[in-house]
Amino acid sequence: MHQVETGMTGPGRLRHGSRAGGALEKVRAAGYLFDMSADSDDAAETGTEARQVYTQLVGTLRSNRATWAPPPEEVPGEVRNWLAERRLLGPEFHGVSSPERALRELLGEQRARLRSAAEAMERNLRAVDDVLDLLPEFRVSGHESVEVEFIEDRDRLRRRLDEFEPVGRREVLCMRTTFPGPEVLEVSLGHDRRVLAQGTEMRMLATVGATRAPGVAAYLDALREAGARVRVAAALPLYLHVVDRTVALMPAGDDPLGGDGDVLLRNPRIALCFAQVFEHEWDVARPYPGGEGRTGRAAGPRPADEYTEQEREILALLATGTKDESIARRLGCSERTLRRMMTRITEKLEAGSRFAAGVRAARLGLID
Repeated sequence: MHQVETGMTGPGRLRHGSRAGGALEKVRAAGYLFDMSADSDDAAETGTEARQVYTQLVGTLRSNRATWAPPPEEVPGEVRNWLAERRLLGPEFHGVSSPERALRELLGEQRARLRSAAEAMERNLRAVDDVLDLLPEFRVSGHESVEVEFIEDRDRLRRRLDEFEPVGRREVLCMRTTFPGPEVLEVSLGHDRRVLAQGTEMRMLATVGATRAPGVAAYLDALREAGARVRVAAALPLYLHVVDRTVALMPAGDDPLGGDGDVLLRNPRIALCFAQVFEHEWDVARPYPGGEGRTGRAAGPRPADEYTEQEREILALLATGTKDESIARRLGCSERTLRRMMTRITEKLEAGSRFAAGVRAARLGLID
């Protein structure tokens, strides 16, 4: 038989005792041992039994005298396992822990597992990106067919576009000559944020007049804050949406908001032609000024005091030729997050490339 050392504030220890006699009957009568002929394999019953055993052990430890506790061989194995898995009982029926201590141990273990899982996931995402970069471009010799689809419902259209993700959406090009109302924009923003959170590069090109419509400024600011790049132009040739340079979408009639339906073209060559139109307009457009520009801020790069310490650090590291992977590791973020921060920095500098951003940063005294 085993005896519990009491008068302790920490975990208890079990030691071998010399008295046996009617101790087992006392323990059994108190309800510490259970009839194993019942359905002891049931998880709920096991938990109930384990809680009763733990309650008695805690009561023994809190008493001022030594009392008898059930020996390990008399307690069902699944009960001991239940308590051990929850860190309430040590191996071999030794060491009774308080719920507070058990909780700390469990949280510590889970924290370590989550940290390890996050690191593994980040490595896997980098591996996926590396493999995606090696995928060959789609090539078809001879005649090609173009899949054309007419869609009248914009909600169905959004779902249809989501279906064109064979591996993962990587780029979305948007050209807007007008925008829908604030309620529709709010719904679109939620969808766009989810797309950006997946690491997709999104560029939005809009006419200056379209940005003045109700709710558009807030939508574009939120979109840019989520990682999208936004530029404006005095005029644009059409309302256009290109996904991964394989799918192109445009209104079927005169209504750019799809009142007459939309035409969806699925063909890499056709989509590439529209993407080139977008690139031409993008190159001559100017960065969207955002909230500051609408309140009268003069055009040009933001003043030096509007850049955070982290943005200055990124610029300094880029100036020394540090690679994105090393910068991301130093900042404790992913390369995708770093690219989104770089997009924000180049837009604040109103630069069209990293090189131009470095030149303007040097002129502003942001880097030594």
